[in-house]
Amino acid sequence: MKDSDSSSNVFESTHPLVRHKVTVLRQTDTGVRRFREVVWELVGLLAYEALADLALVEKQVTTPLTQTTGHVISERVALVPILRAGLGMVDPIWNLLPEAQIGHIGLYRDEETLEPVEYYSKLPPADQVDVCLLLDPMLATGGSAVAACNILKRSGIERIKYLGLIAAPEGIARLHEVHPDVQIHIAAADCCLNDRGYIVPGLGDAGDRLFGTKVEEPARIPPVEEQT
Repeated sequence: MKDSDSSSNVFESTHPLVRHKVTVLRQTDTGVRRFREVVWELVGLLAYEALADLALVEKQVTTPLTQTTGHVISERVALVPILRAGLGMVDPIWNLLPEAQIGHIGLYRDEETLEPVEYYSKLPPADQVDVCLLLDPMLATGGSAVAACNILKRSGIERIKYLGLIAAPEGIARLHEVHPDVQIHIAAADCCLNDRGYIVPGLGDAGDRLFGTKVEEPARIPPVEEQT
């Protein structure tokens, strides 16, 4: 893992498997089923890196041959997806940490202002959370991530790590400016946002591609000219 700026708390993975899977996700011919599968694989790799600093305690265990000293995770982890696209990132981490609590934050982006609007929040009690993974595939303008961190901190959850797939410099800068204590773990940092607030080159709308809700516009058929 690479710290792209030692003062910024931003971590962009350089693992070959991560880079390979990001390329698969970017391709327009990657279908819904394959897209979900690769997101699952990619999120597991990112979580492996993001949770490398979890605290451990020693535990005595008995093997078929003898007793030995092992280790177990001593910190309580919460997974909080930003609805709806973040839902596609929960299961691969929950599979690794089945004791993790799950919260939900519902935000949608106003297409005129590009600012987030909160419509739902259900979080685990703060005194039961040592570290929270905030899950959202795309860090674009940063508005949703900032709003979600505000909600988490108001609830008393302080130690937060953002986990995403693709990020734009604008989103990274905004999240870091407002919440410099939040680590940002991503698979790739892209070049910019377009005039609609989408990440370029990006991978399109992650929610639509995860859940198959993209409505394709019908092909335009040129009118038949009347013969004279």
